Amino acid sequence: MAEALVIRNLSKRFGGLRAVQDLSFAVQDGETVALIGPNGAGKTTSFNLITGYYRPDTGSVFAFGRELVGLRPHEICGHGLARTFQVARPFGKMTVLANVMTGAFLRNKNLDTARSRARTAIEFVGLSAKEHTPARELTTIDQRRLEMARALATEPRLLLLDEVMAGLNHAEVDQAVALIGKLSKRGLTIVIVEHVMRAIMAVARHIVVLDHGQKIAEGGPKDIVANQEVIRAYLGTGYRYEAPAGDAAC
Repeated sequence: MAEALVIRNLSKRFGGLRAVQDLSFAVQDGETVALIGPNGAGKTTSFNLITGYYRPDTGSVFAFGRELVGLRPHEICGHGLARTFQVARPFGKMTVLANVMTGAFLRNKNLDTARSRARTAIEFVGLSAKEHTPARELTTIDQRRLEMARALATEPRLLLLDEVMAGLNHAEVDQAVALIGKLSKRGLTIVIVEHVMRAIMAVARHIVVLDHGQKIAEGGPKDIVANQEVIRAYLGTGYRYEAPAGDAAC
């Protein structure tokens, strides 16, 4: 299987803070990989480095064989990488459809084509009934769906999801897990940052664990939850795996 994303010795310092230190890992084409760790571990910073919002001090990022370091975010998106943000960033006064069309315009300058692409993404995430609703009126889970639809409208090959389940209740997490499972079955490569471990265990077959900007473990879910360093740094001794309804394992 070909490698969709290869991170090599990635590092970023902010003043005296080493946010990411010599991070290396690879994601296979069509694979779903989870990036987990405590708050401040460097997960979102890693996403910002991969997608061009920050420039690394050292290291490289290859996606589908091309070096991304030095490219701007819209250029990286054009290369097939799309992302969501930890805090949803919709254009509040614009409708759901208009928001998603901003993503579709990356590859489709024709208005009718962009609208059609946007509606396809909106339908996929389950927001068709609200396509004319202003984004600021959406619930938390629907804003998460909107973020995902806008990313999907760019027609990515690799999707980076940053805490798309934050603030969701138990049932909503299960809905999000099912949606990610659908994306995986379509062949999309996914890297997900998330704290909801029952969701991670359902969607990911490979997990990378960060702590203080460094990778402390990497492997399959069963190995990760049994890893004493991961238990100490993140999971805690009281962690018990709880499978979500409808395992969406990829």
